Amino acid sequence: MKKPRLAWAITGSGHYIEECLAFLLTLDDVDLYISQAGEEVIKMYGVDLSEVRAKMPIFRDKTASSPPVGHFYKGYYHTFVMAPATSNTIAKCVLGIADNLVTNLYSQAGKCKVPSIVYPCDIAPEMETTAPGGKVMVYPRKIDLEGTDKIRTFEYTTVVESVEQLITAVNTRLKSLP
Repeated sequence: MKKPRLAWAITGSGHYIEECLAFLLTLDDVDLYISQAGEEVIKMYGVDLSEVRAKMPIFRDKTASSPPVGHFYKGYYHTFVMAPATSNTIAKCVLGIADNLVTNLYSQAGKCKVPSIVYPCDIAPEMETTAPGGKVMVYPRKIDLEGTDKIRTFEYTTVVESVEQLITAVNTRLKSLP
């Protein structure tokens, strides 16, 4: 078997998505998974996926059973990153709902004891985020913040609250690998 890779998923959140993609492009041995909403949001931000596609394989959410999740059972991935992640995706993950590509990836990573690094878009009662037109203030609902708090308690899951923390967590994980 080849050297295990990193699996990275993007959902429909624009929360510092350009910074997440910029970091992603610095990494090697990565497969990118994009939800249907993630694909829409990437286009809204004017990101051209051709640069990403030239560097890594991209899997899109086009099937009901999400066949690529089987890679976790074969030891193909050492880490799963979900960044940025919508409150909808977080809510599904904390309820154990695995009904799309990204939620299935998170579920299977956990079942295979593969560490996950999650960057939720809703991390504070009042926060600045990015929109296609620039930075805006948002005020996540109590239920969204509860989802973020709940996913922090999941085994094999590290939750980060900024792009800087994401970079540190991913780099620390990569350095810990044999």
